[in-house]
Amino acid sequence: MAQADGSFTIHIVDDDEDIRTSLSRALGKRGYAVRTHEAAVAFLAAYDGTGEGCLILDYGMPGMNGLELQRLLNERGWSIPVIFITGHGGVPESVQAIKGGAIDFLEKPFRQADLVERIEVAAGIARTRRSHDARARHLSALLDRLTARETEIARRIADNPSETSSKEIAAWLGISPRTVDHHRARILEKLELRSITELVAFMRG
Repeated sequence: MAQADGSFTIHIVDDDEDIRTSLSRALGKRGYAVRTHEAAVAFLAAYDGTGEGCLILDYGMPGMNGLELQRLLNERGWSIPVIFITGHGGVPESVQAIKGGAIDFLEKPFRQADLVERIEVAAGIARTRRSHDARARHLSALLDRLTARETEIARRIADNPSETSSKEIAAWLGISPRTVDHHRARILEKLELRSITELVAFMRG
C-alpha cells in the first residue's frame, strides 16, 4: 500500500467541499498522504509536475473542467496517474478520459473500496515510473563519462553489431586497431559492462 511517508501523495481536485473533506478524511485514515484543491487552477498553482502521487479529479468543475486539466497535464508531459470521479459525465467523456491515459472514470456515488483499488493501481504505476526514471538518470550519468571519441565508437558498435572488430572500427575511423582496443576497454569500464554484447544492448536502451 502507498503509505503516507511523503513519497506518494494523493491530490483531490473537486469544487465540492464536502466531497474533498470526506475523501480526504477517509483516505487519511487509511494511511495516505492527501492534498485537496478546490479547482484545476488551484492544483496547477500547487503542483510542479514532480513528486510521486496520483490525481483524483472531478470531471464537472466550473472554469477548467477535469478533461481540460488532463489535456493540459499531458501537453506539459506531467505523467501523474489520474482517476476521474464525476456525477455528470457520460460515455463520451469517460472514453475521452481513458484515451487521455486515465486509470478509470468512476461515477458518484462510488464505493470507497473501488477508489482505493484504483489508487493502488496508480501507486504501482508511479513506482514503475520512478524506477524507470531512476534507471534513465543512471544510464545518462554513465554515458556522460565517455569522451566524444568513445561515444562515437560506442554508437558505431551499436548501429553495426556485425562489424565490431577492432580492425573494422579502425578502418572506419582511420586509426590503429590498438587505439580502438584501448577505447573499447575504456568504454566497457566506464559503462560498467563486461562485453560488446552488453554494450550493444546498453546503447539500444
